[in-house]
Amino acid sequence: MTGRPSPRLLLGAFGVAALGDLGALLADFGPGHAVFKPLLMPLLAAYVAARRGPRPLVAALLFGWGGDTFLLFDAELAFLAGMGSFAAGHVCYLVLFKRYGAGSSGARGAGLVAGYALALVGTVALLWPDLPADMRGPVAGYSLLLTAMAFGATTLGPTAGAGGALFLLSDTLIATGVAEWPQLPRPDFAIMITYLAAQYLLARGVLAAAGRTAPEVTSESVPAPR
Repeated sequence: MTGRPSPRLLLGAFGVAALGDLGALLADFGPGHAVFKPLLMPLLAAYVAARRGPRPLVAALLFGWGGDTFLLFDAELAFLAGMGSFAAGHVCYLVLFKRYGAGSSGARGAGLVAGYALALVGTVALLWPDLPADMRGPVAGYSLLLTAMAFGATTLGPTAGAGGALFLLSDTLIATGVAEWPQLPRPDFAIMITYLAAQYLLARGVLAAAGRTAPEVTSESVPAPR
């Protein structure tokens, strides 16, 4: 026995932390959110590592942890640092999609490109007048990278594709708050539940794709005894 936590135990711990964080948000219990939120992505990253998942996936989740932690602080500098950390995570995801993705072609691929391009242009155009002047450039640049990640996720199949779309939705909800648009009831809850689902589905989709492309071990691939 190695004494290492099993993947099932780590995934269960992630689920418990997620429920604790969402419950704290619904109860408007700030200290609970401050405790549970920083635990989420490290637990999901540990689950991926226990599954022997790709290192860029572990890195993407840990960059998400960095973003989560920075966004606990209500300051513009912390917001920008958090956005930068999430951006680094999106780059890791793009590396994974390049490695494991099947690519999009034909009418479906063209339709996805058009749909995500329209979502990017429309969202930035609508938000632009209401964003603080010093936030417009960073938000536009981040939105471009986020949209590329969301589109790239579709090359791994519906699970990762749903994760990318939910990540786009979650961050769009954050951007509407920065622009001071009218918000849904409990906007933090809506942001977190879509974000947690996004990261989990992306991790699950990448693990499945990596498993499909892993070299098959056969009797011919095992070296003969000397």
